[in-house]
Amino acid sequence: MNHALTLRIGPATFRIGSAWPQPIAQLQHLYAAYPDVTEQIADFTVRLQPTSMVRRWVRPSIFITGDHGLADAAPMSLSHGLLAAEMGMNLQMALGWRRHLLLHASSVEKDGRVLVMTGESGSGKSTLAALLGERGWRFMGDEFALLDLDSGAILPFPRLVSLKNRAIEVVADTVGQARMGPLLAATAKGDIRHMVPRADAVARMGEGAMPALLLFPRFGHAADIRPVGQGEIFMRLTQASTNYVALGEPAFAALTRFVRDVPARAIDFPTGEDAIAMVERLWEERA
Repeated sequence: MNHALTLRIGPATFRIGSAWPQPIAQLQHLYAAYPDVTEQIADFTVRLQPTSMVRRWVRPSIFITGDHGLADAAPMSLSHGLLAAEMGMNLQMALGWRRHLLLHASSVEKDGRVLVMTGESGSGKSTLAALLGERGWRFMGDEFALLDLDSGAILPFPRLVSLKNRAIEVVADTVGQARMGPLLAATAKGDIRHMVPRADAVARMGEGAMPALLLFPRFGHAADIRPVGQGEIFMRLTQASTNYVALGEPAFAALTRFVRDVPARAIDFPTGEDAIAMVERLWEERA
């Protein structure tokens, strides 16, 4: 690859190579405050390569590959190169990481305890984590929560926060334009814009903490809080994990302990402010 960058996010290091300079320049700008690991050996390689020799210059089209890839993945426009790089890193983690149990979840920390939030795309977990990260919580991640197989701690993976559609304006109004990436319009998931986490989230991305509360958020419904049974929790978390089967018995033991020890609630909310109020109330009840 003609253009490359090495990044460390939490415990994982990525070398991203690209046939075009634009995606690497955008990554360098948005990840400028992250540790300089240029000389380190990367855990994973991501490659953004043209789908054909011609498509490198004519209507440039990106195929995402690397140490792990999906042969039938749809190509992406060069205008969405930043998103392609982020998806490439997520793909490497999802298919190749074995040191921790991966949960598709966002997480934030306060007073040495972690709130984990998981749900389907559009549930509001990324937006809620981003907003909490601006209100006295430490942002730990919005794509993966890394569950330590032995200690049960949650380890940070504070990549850029991927905001979609209506959430973009809400968060941008809170954090300001300086920490917002370019608008990626009309992607497969609608409009996307990335947010840079606060400096404390980056500085402390090697510090894990024990989980204290699990939430299943759902945006766009009347405010409601409901208990969730342990059987349903276990099932939903196995579905939210990309490496549960690959890790085998240690993953079963770690997830069993998590479900047994961490209280869980499902919350419905119509707005971000309603969600934050509900989270703060539930958190105080657990104090």
